[in-house]
Amino acid sequence: MQPDLVAFDFDGVICDGLIEYFQTAWRAYCKLFKPENLEPPAGLAEKFYPLRPVIETGWEMPMLLRALIAGKTDDEIIAGWPELALPFLDETNLTKAAAAKTLDGERDHWIATDLDNWLAQHRFYPNMLAVLQASLEKRPTYIVSTKEGRFIQQLLKQSGVTMPPDKILGKEVKRPKYETLRLLTTAHTRSPTPTIWFIEDRIKALQGVKQQADLNHVELFLADWGYNLVPERQAAQEDTRIHLLSLDSVVQKFDTE
Repeated sequence: MQPDLVAFDFDGVICDGLIEYFQTAWRAYCKLFKPENLEPPAGLAEKFYPLRPVIETGWEMPMLLRALIAGKTDDEIIAGWPELALPFLDETNLTKAAAAKTLDGERDHWIATDLDNWLAQHRFYPNMLAVLQASLEKRPTYIVSTKEGRFIQQLLKQSGVTMPPDKILGKEVKRPKYETLRLLTTAHTRSPTPTIWFIEDRIKALQGVKQQADLNHVELFLADWGYNLVPERQAAQEDTRIHLLSLDSVVQKFDTE
């Protein structure tokens, strides 16, 4: 059965921002740890990319680089994060909030001084723009993201997808995703309650929706191509409310009428 409404996450579902994440994290790392060489060590980005899912908030990004440079293994990082990051934060003599502000400042400076270059660091997952476009043409479709809506708008526009600004609910809305889904339910409820599909790459966001007793009409999908790890994908497979979704299957789901 097709949904009445679809809500997509952006980073990790439609857009792959790993290159930008690494470069912003490295800029912040240079500010916080002041390495002699301002060029990242060879191979550091390739180590960072698969570990991106452990990061929940901005202060952790340069700490992940510090952990990798210090020789921490993937297994150590996956098992012990974010507690493992705290000694590296202590090196900076800063709070989490101050470290996050440094990261945000580096990103803001990059955006302010070379927006085109910043936008160019983003890629789209195979077929996901076509899936988004197809959904836009058939039903109410939203993006629910922690990325700023204005940047989502620009990235989509550059790629030929026109999406009304009121359908892009980004960082600026300042509310949990489950609350946004609740508001969308209210806005689109006639009778009966609409069936909503929510496609997200962070299992904690899906679990947050699952905990809301009034959101049982929301079908939850974990995008296995996004920023998640094997244990999270396994948890989705074992959860009766959460469906594990592959890139191939998302195309099939949106092709079905």
